[in-house]
Amino acid sequence: MINDPKVIDTLEELESFLITVESGALGLSDVAGIALATTNSDGRPFVAVLDSKHQLLLGRWVSADVYENGKDLVRNGPSKKH
Repeated sequence: MINDPKVIDTLEELESFLITVESGALGLSDVAGIALATTNSDGRPFVAVLDSKHQLLLGRWVSADVYENGKDLVRNGPSKKH
């Protein structure tokens, strides 16, 4: 599901990732939302970029701390401008 071995370890890294997605720099099309989620198999947390049909376009692993403390950041969006 997620091929990128790098884990987002800080809220600053999460915010940077959100800005990158929102700016279109990753070249993803039909981005409709971003969510924090866990895998069904082992409960590992990740940030999911979803399309308009709620299908996963891109996922990045996140640390447990980012999963617990980054919910408002994902819900409300980054405060920095892109």
